[in-house]
Amino acid sequence: MILKVSLLVIFFAVMLAVGLYCRKNSTDVNGFVLGGRSVGPWLTAFAYGTSYFSAVIFVGYAGQFGWRFGIASTWIGIGNAVIGSLLAWVVLGRRTRLMSQHLESATMPEFFGKRYLSPALKIAASLIVFVFLIPYTASLYNGLSRLFSMAFPGIDYSVCVIVMAVLTGVYVIAGGYMATAINDFIQGIIMIVGIIAVIAAVLSGQGGFTEAIKGLALTPSESGIPGAFNSFLGPEPLNLFFVVILTSLGTWGLPQMVQKFYAIKSENDINKGTIISTIFAIVVAGGCYFLGGFGRLFSGKLDALGGVDKIGFDAIIPTMLENLPDLLIGIVIVLVLSASMSTLSSLVLTSSSTLTLDLIKGHIVKNMSDKKQVFIMRVFIVVFIVISAVIALNKDKLGYIADMMGISWGALAGAFLAPFLFGLYWKRTTKASVWASFIFGAGIMLLNMLARPIFPAILQSPINCGVIAMLGGLIIVPVVSWLSPKPDKELTEGMFSCYHREVIVETKESLGK
Repeated sequence: MILKVSLLVIFFAVMLAVGLYCRKNSTDVNGFVLGGRSVGPWLTAFAYGTSYFSAVIFVGYAGQFGWRFGIASTWIGIGNAVIGSLLAWVVLGRRTRLMSQHLESATMPEFFGKRYLSPALKIAASLIVFVFLIPYTASLYNGLSRLFSMAFPGIDYSVCVIVMAVLTGVYVIAGGYMATAINDFIQGIIMIVGIIAVIAAVLSGQGGFTEAIKGLALTPSESGIPGAFNSFLGPEPLNLFFVVILTSLGTWGLPQMVQKFYAIKSENDINKGTIISTIFAIVVAGGCYFLGGFGRLFSGKLDALGGVDKIGFDAIIPTMLENLPDLLIGIVIVLVLSASMSTLSSLVLTSSSTLTLDLIKGHIVKNMSDKKQVFIMRVFIVVFIVISAVIALNKDKLGYIADMMGISWGALAGAFLAPFLFGLYWKRTTKASVWASFIFGAGIMLLNMLARPIFPAILQSPINCGVIAMLGGLIIVPVVSWLSPKPDKELTEGMFSCYHREVIVETKESLGK
């Protein structure tokens, strides 16, 4: 216990020290929200990765989908690396950085408002962000609770929730985006080291990689066919595909992810960040799902606790880890805290900046100084953390982690992905198509949450429904754009001019033809 607590004290002390150190970078809106748009490739790439992968992935998704798909769940991590990281940086990175600066937008709702010349779109987007980030935040705490109860059986879980919420709030309020980015870098290193150590320890406990694979081969699936859980695509290839798409393509429409591109320093840094982010995703996401794929080897322990049907999928990973040495369990707790706090800090910063810049500024309060905007954002960070912590303290009323994350990601990516992507690349995209995507994406996920039985069986899963919301938006936006009046050509040409600026350089930098 002393060892575990000591690791936590050191971890929290470093997080607070970074927050206080970065106070000088958070005196105005640009510094507080975007780090002055001068964040380098390593910090940006790790901020992207640690916001992407949290306790939701390590505990909820790795446990549930490792159980359902076996070793084939590793494809989810590969999809996250290739589609969610590599392609996201290649397709969105440069254009997002250039156009967001050109339009002077600091948030995704503000981008929609200026790109489509509609303050109403900005308000609608900010409300969608605020509402649907709440279940995602709740799922972070829920994942943490499972591991905390395993590692600290004598300490009430509410203590962990409160400490985590307070410390995250302190360093985000003090240092803004720059503190978040530096802490994300530190937390990312912890995640990489931790996941490698945990995989090695778990496989060693099963006799090594080869013996663990043999064990999976002998484990029958629900269909009674042995070998399904160590096969190439697992027992449910279609459902595996849906999970890969939601967790990989979904990042393209999540405001807390896309906003990382707003802050990166230069085009050269985008190229470097692409490589770093992809490698990070391969190790962390690939490692998490690879680990979860061996969950069936612990069926005996899970059955002794009542079976997965009774204790839930979210208990699988904690059960796999409970007999590790104390030092490794301490590392796991710090790993999951790192993953959770990095994502929580990103979510609260996104929500507070969205509410302040997109909903209050210019609508409720007409004239706001830079100093006042930063103050209000800090107040909203406190509000959002309190709301999420109160929800987390009622964790018995929460559903499976994967379901809550599916609702959040499905609604946000379903509403935003297509309008954002087409807005960066296609001048013909219209305001009407954005409204259609907002209504369809957020609406179908709201229905799925409130009236799930009316959906066909395959779409009752929030994950599958979220994929339909995203793919539907990619069809709706171009169709509605062609059917609605063209946007003003002169205005759109002005917006897209940022991609074609002429730059004069010295011959030592460019020799020419």
